[in-house]
Amino acid sequence: MAAILIKAITFVSIIFLGYGLKRVGFFQEKDFFLLSKIVLKITLPAAIASSLAGMELSPSMLVLALFGFSSGAVMMFLGYLINMNRGRKEQGFAILNVSGYNVGNFALPFVQSFLGPMGMMATSLYDSGNALICLGGAYSVAASVAGVSRDKNPLKSIVKSLAKSVPFLVYLLMITLCLLHISLPPFILSFAKTIASGNAFLAMLMLGVGFRIEFNREYTGKLLKYLLLRYITAGVFALCFYYCLPFALETRQAMVLITLAPISSSSPAFTGEIGGDVGLSSACNSMSILISIVVMTVLLLVMLT
Repeated sequence: MAAILIKAITFVSIIFLGYGLKRVGFFQEKDFFLLSKIVLKITLPAAIASSLAGMELSPSMLVLALFGFSSGAVMMFLGYLINMNRGRKEQGFAILNVSGYNVGNFALPFVQSFLGPMGMMATSLYDSGNALICLGGAYSVAASVAGVSRDKNPLKSIVKSLAKSVPFLVYLLMITLCLLHISLPPFILSFAKTIASGNAFLAMLMLGVGFRIEFNREYTGKLLKYLLLRYITAGVFALCFYYCLPFALETRQAMVLITLAPISSSSPAFTGEIGGDVGLSSACNSMSILISIVVMTVLLLVMLT
């Protein structure tokens, strides 16, 4: 128990370190985008590659990618329903801000630190499906619902987004190699492991630098509504995955952690694209980080002790 708490407190401390350094001027708002680029294009892909290298993958586990997509789609539908009587813009906002999971930047470092190789495999498969929601799927639906869509072919837009996502491409590559029982060359694996060792630190530091809550009394009711919908539904998913899936314990534990990860970090940017309230979206995003830290730490204590 002590080891789990120490690791969890370390993650939280790094997030607050990033936030504190931004507050004192060491980091600027623009530095978040630089850190994000380093994590998404360098350290996270390296962490994925080094964690999945040489693993045995059963084709039956590919269904976890479907779960990643379908759970996000269910969240989108519930977001649409909860604002049924509040207009199309509000429905579009909810679709974006209750769906999608911040797996790569948040959940994956937890899984990497607390669970074994099978947990990483489950996380990677789930996130490959989740990427379809986070990297354009939710935005395309929200823009269409809000009446601001400019895409004549939304599917083409999603494919283009996925083709530019380095983590998604590495997921596909490593899953394919695992299915074909092909190993990475030793030099490439060593290179990836060296870079991957910095992923957890940089990912948490980036979250701290990007952490932002705009305190606005008008947000209170909406925040409660969206976050309650998010975490009650996620809790139902977590229970179903843990008790109903016919997979190893480590895989089911990873699925529980993933479903309780924060809202996708891309939501505020996409919210701005559809003319939504970016301040409220940022508040939802940041509050979900705090909630997920507490919930995931408690669940790790319950599951691993």
